[in-house]
Amino acid sequence: MLHKITRALVYLLAFGVSISCAAANRVNDSLFNQLNLVLANKESYVALKEARIKKLEARFRHSPGAAGRYEICRALYNEYKSFRNDSAYAYSKKLETIALHLKDPQKLAISRMSVGFTLLSAGMFKETADNLSLINAAVLDTAERIDYYFLKARCYFDWGDFNRNSDYGKIYYPKALLYLDSALALSKPGGYHYLAMTGLKDMRTERYGESAQNYEALLKLPGLTPNQFAVSASSLSYAYSMQGREEQAIALLVAAAIADIRSATKETVAIYQLANKLYISGDHNNAFNYINEAMEEATFYGARHRQVAISSIMPIIEAQRIATVEMQWRSMFIYASIITVLVLFVIVFAFIIFRQLKKLRIADDIIRKANISLQASNEALGELNKKLSTANKIKNEYIGYYFNINSIYIDKLESFKTSIAKKLASKRYEDAMVAVNNLHLDAERRELYHTFDKVFLRLFPDFIEKFNALFEPKDRAVIPKDELLNSELRIFALIRMGIHDNERISKILAYSVNTIYAYKNRVKTRSVVNNEEFENHIMAIDAV
Repeated sequence: MLHKITRALVYLLAFGVSISCAAANRVNDSLFNQLNLVLANKESYVALKEARIKKLEARFRHSPGAAGRYEICRALYNEYKSFRNDSAYAYSKKLETIALHLKDPQKLAISRMSVGFTLLSAGMFKETADNLSLINAAVLDTAERIDYYFLKARCYFDWGDFNRNSDYGKIYYPKALLYLDSALALSKPGGYHYLAMTGLKDMRTERYGESAQNYEALLKLPGLTPNQFAVSASSLSYAYSMQGREEQAIALLVAAAIADIRSATKETVAIYQLANKLYISGDHNNAFNYINEAMEEATFYGARHRQVAISSIMPIIEAQRIATVEMQWRSMFIYASIITVLVLFVIVFAFIIFRQLKKLRIADDIIRKANISLQASNEALGELNKKLSTANKIKNEYIGYYFNINSIYIDKLESFKTSIAKKLASKRYEDAMVAVNNLHLDAERRELYHTFDKVFLRLFPDFIEKFNALFEPKDRAVIPKDELLNSELRIFALIRMGIHDNERISKILAYSVNTIYAYKNRVKTRSVVNNEEFENHIMAIDAV
């Protein structure tokens, strides 16, 4: 199953390399949705991994022979090495003990390589180098020697990256490249190891175009494991990023993170790099979610050096996330205050208009008695009076609605502010973060829409029926279950309320202006009436 998923991701990314930027955006959106879905189900993938481990551990406990125990122990190490570092280290040491008992030099060298891998994954670089120096590479076969030299190369690369010291980098990086050359000399051209190490060498020597070509060829190889795919996709992402191909770089990191989660791989950098890129691009919500996931994976695995790296950026992302939420609440409060002031102005103007209408009615009676020829003018004034009465009814209904909504949101803001202040004062920062994370703005927005729909339909109970009368039966609006209005009806409900400006409608409904244009044009095109006359028909729908 994992191999099929990996192949699907490879085909998707191979296709994505050649598509346009607009299409790349759609691929990214699809991959983000897929990533969020697998994140929601990550525990099921971990459960599958733990079930395999449990069976192997039962076999290991009951295996009588040293040779058999060695093979099962190695299988357990392979399951743990990218899943949980402390367990992988324990089984690598057991491998070493069994190999010493068997007096097999090759198995001893392989077991010490396993120990070295776990030490390196935990960020213990000196200990890794010391352990690998004990290995006699001559007893290893070709494939194992490739792994040995590559492990030593990775040790010195990671050591130099972690120290970030130019003097020591001049020592570590040349050593790493020498060991990488030793591994390449043993590798078959065009194979996985050859392409991976050539791509790494090109990347480390800042030949990003050649590096990208090697990793692109690697991702087209058949039979890649999820871990091989994830590592290669992350590496290709870095090469793309250095070439300024950020859309494709992010798509690769998302795909790598998906492969890691589905294979229950915790020894990974893809989701951490993805969070960092999203933070830089301004997507603070996704960056916040993914950096927390990266820290959880690093902690679960036991990669201390990765925890340090993540800790350096995690507070920055969290602070920006809090600042964004606070800004949203502040904007909402300001918007609510402005609406309240506008409602007060509406009340004043409505009172003035009402008084003027009263005077007009008195004048109308006098004129009607004085001159029968002004009957047509009187009828026009009557129609105006009807419209103003409707407007008064709408305004009166929505004045109560907006005062109620504003009161609710002010209470919520005051409660949230008090809660956060208490938590911050008592230095309960994690509780504060939980409180922030529990803000469900989408739910608040849905409640706002539902209340609007309910008040609107109280004023215009036959709006849906009269709206649908403007269409053929097959094109009429269908209301989703548990909703009062759909998006199209809500747009034209706002128009009936007198809000004709597309930009104002887009802000109220949290859509883009282009989306509002698209909805309106699509509805008018389906209608049986002329496009130019459609909104006049909507405005002709009377309130109760």
